[in-house]
Amino acid sequence: MQTIEIIGALIGLLYLYLEYKANMWLWPIGVVMPVVYIWIFFQSKFYADMGVNIYYFFASIYGWIYWTRHRKKEEEELPVTHTPKRHLLPLTVVGVVLFAVIAFILTRHTDSPVPYGDSFTTALSILGMWLLARKHVEQWLFWFMVNVVSSGLYLWKGLYPTSILFAIYSVISVLGYFKWKRMAMAQPTIASVSSSSENPAK
Repeated sequence: MQTIEIIGALIGLLYLYLEYKANMWLWPIGVVMPVVYIWIFFQSKFYADMGVNIYYFFASIYGWIYWTRHRKKEEEELPVTHTPKRHLLPLTVVGVVLFAVIAFILTRHTDSPVPYGDSFTTALSILGMWLLARKHVEQWLFWFMVNVVSSGLYLWKGLYPTSILFAIYSVISVLGYFKWKRMAMAQPTIASVSSSSENPAK
């Protein structure tokens, strides 16, 4: 188990580096990484985390298409922007509903040892991935909460390489937030136009 964990951790660090740099090549890595973690989390009975990695797989394909399509149309990279304020309430509602549904499924139909912690990180991960695909700064805040809680859960479960990886993720989430914030400030005109043209969260 630890060998595949180490492989997953190395892929994860490469993915995080590319995400930090807002490099579109994070998406091909994002297609490969979930396959590794589906196996890890299935073996460890983290069923919600296993399920969310299936979501990551398809969300990475979506993000890759979305970033690439924008580049073809605008002949420039998709700008880093802040999440439009009108999205905050829908995101909150969706997050609460996701948590409740996932927690219900885990407590009633699985032998997950940490159903509520698993549900919390999964719900936030789903939202964080959507924000990343839309290239919003606030995705880092979601990942920070996910990474801190996940690191503790994996440490408790004995997944030590994965726990260390998520502890590193927690630190980089803070650094990533401020880097993306600076990137958004450096392109105020483009960011403003992009934010105003965003579609509501679905």
